[in-house]
Amino acid sequence: MRWGVPVARPAGLGFYGLVRVCDHPYEATRFASRPGPRLARGRARDPPPRAREPARRTPDPAGPTARVRLVTTVDLPLLSSGKVRDMYAMGDSILMVASDRISTYDVVHPNLIPDKGRVLTGISVAWFELTQQIVANHMLAAAVPVPAALRGRALVVRRLDMLPVECVVRGYLTGSGWKDYQATGAVCGIELPPGLVESERLPQPIFTPATKAELGEHDENISFETAVATLGDLGTAERLRDISIALYEFAAAHALDRGIILADTKFEFGFDASGALTLGDEALTPDSSRFWPADGYEPGRPQPSFDKQFVRDWASSTGWDRTAPAPAIPDEIVARTRALYIEAYERIVGRPFATWLDRVGAPDEDVAVS
Repeated sequence: MRWGVPVARPAGLGFYGLVRVCDHPYEATRFASRPGPRLARGRARDPPPRAREPARRTPDPAGPTARVRLVTTVDLPLLSSGKVRDMYAMGDSILMVASDRISTYDVVHPNLIPDKGRVLTGISVAWFELTQQIVANHMLAAAVPVPAALRGRALVVRRLDMLPVECVVRGYLTGSGWKDYQATGAVCGIELPPGLVESERLPQPIFTPATKAELGEHDENISFETAVATLGDLGTAERLRDISIALYEFAAAHALDRGIILADTKFEFGFDASGALTLGDEALTPDSSRFWPADGYEPGRPQPSFDKQFVRDWASSTGWDRTAPAPAIPDEIVARTRALYIEAYERIVGRPFATWLDRVGAPDEDVAVS
């Protein structure tokens, strides 16, 4: 990988970007940037998808065969850079760019997952459009005025005053919830029936909020009472709980009809300029959710998945101590992860991944953003 010439950074505008040429397929090292405030986004206004099959592109889910030729700079002021997404000021709105970075245990790995950012953006758009009747979301546009080179992985979104709590909903006993249950018989202070086994479906979905950690730090599960104290308002906490569970129940039913179990997921919310509670960030993606294939589901053991649990399992097997720097991911794990993400998109949305790229006019050769 060769680094090009840094783009000039006007005073007060933060990191502007670099032009890069990559000699290896989708290999990159994450650049450092100066984090800014947590900001975000509203309601979909793009036209509905065109009902035709695109002929001009066919992403290969079998492996990272495309070669990155150029990573283009984003000529906008950088507001903040997270584990996966970068936020740029775009007038009164924000350009939210989903990179191909992947993190496990809140640490970013040095190499990329091809097409990951485009999958996350495409799935989020599908869910934003499906769930508008439940809660408003921050999306304003997925095509124009998104810069042409970033279409498919970037959205123009509404600015939000983000709330300092992640809204996690669990429908199955897995992950940290399973560990908590084994130790205490409860998950985040919510008592559960005795005798449950790993991956078992819960009697009803539960709301288990978490803190929002700074980059490199770990999110922490908190009780509902702690969430109320963090938010400073019982009514807001109750609305977050009720809307999050409603979103989960809708999405879980939709996914199950397509052969996928939505085990758990997390949402982020904020208030827009008018004071309306609004869904921000991403929605129900393989990064923010656990997706299991319904066929072959068997309680009492871990489940195969269509999400980054596949990478977490590999990372855990390496003996890595879960602190920075994270190890590089082997090519075969990268290829399999990419295939799983694309399969998740196609199952959930019910259309080939190529239709998303065609809908927004994504470039034939992807711009991999690290």
